[in-house]
Amino acid sequence: MNAIVDIFNLVFFGPVINVLVLIYQGFSALRIPGALGFSIITLTVLIRILVWPFMASQIKATKKMADLKPHLDELKKKHKDDKQGLASAQMALYKEHGVNPAGGCLPALIQIPVFIALYQSIINILPGAGGNIENINRLLYFPQLKLPSNIDSSFLGLNLGLKPSEFGSFGVYLLLIPLITALLTFVQSKMALPKPIKHYPSDSPKEGKEKEGLEESMGAVQSQMVYMMPLMIGYFAFSFPIGLALYWNVYTILGIIQQYQHAGWGGMADWIARLRREQ
Repeated sequence: MNAIVDIFNLVFFGPVINVLVLIYQGFSALRIPGALGFSIITLTVLIRILVWPFMASQIKATKKMADLKPHLDELKKKHKDDKQGLASAQMALYKEHGVNPAGGCLPALIQIPVFIALYQSIINILPGAGGNIENINRLLYFPQLKLPSNIDSSFLGLNLGLKPSEFGSFGVYLLLIPLITALLTFVQSKMALPKPIKHYPSDSPKEGKEKEGLEESMGAVQSQMVYMMPLMIGYFAFSFPIGLALYWNVYTILGIIQQYQHAGWGGMADWIARLRREQ
């Protein structure tokens, strides 16, 4: 286990924490107020740019798989008693449409250690979040980068080390942080769903049945992911320091932009159309 931790620190945590501290020291040298907050934002943008191609691949693969769902359902009905025939037919369908079934999983797996390193970096540098400045200083490549024990964690009038759960002592306005975090997560989760299925009078009974089956499977995904995920992330934002919510919100906003770029509004399409009609 120690060997795994050492490799993780060498390959991921060490480089990420050095970049974060380098950015922070640069903003501090320029006497920019809120240097820690701007450092977290800058590093989050850099990480997002780094994983941008992997995320794009994941979004495209997910969209292609969603588009193939009706065809896959048909194959399951056709080969319901022939598992080997079903597997062969599915592989032929994937090949015909240029889809890699693992295309959505591999990019996500590549990103996981990077995200963990970023999370650990922010946790360690934030005062009041169990941070360990001595641990950070030991991992720095150059002694000139070493951090003082009393880092200024103020950013736009907020203390990044505070937790929204402490609103009773520091103000109810802190509750806006988890609410914003949950809302942004909801928008991204909703956009990740396929566009709502439209029914037309001209649909044949077969087409109507296919659409009903697809709606049923999408409904299960919606209830689990679109609503549970924002609640869970909102609770984390409520319980953890504001600095982590800052990272998550910036990362999510960039994710929403990329999702729109590659797949449009997705499951948000009807909501956006309704808002435009009401304007």
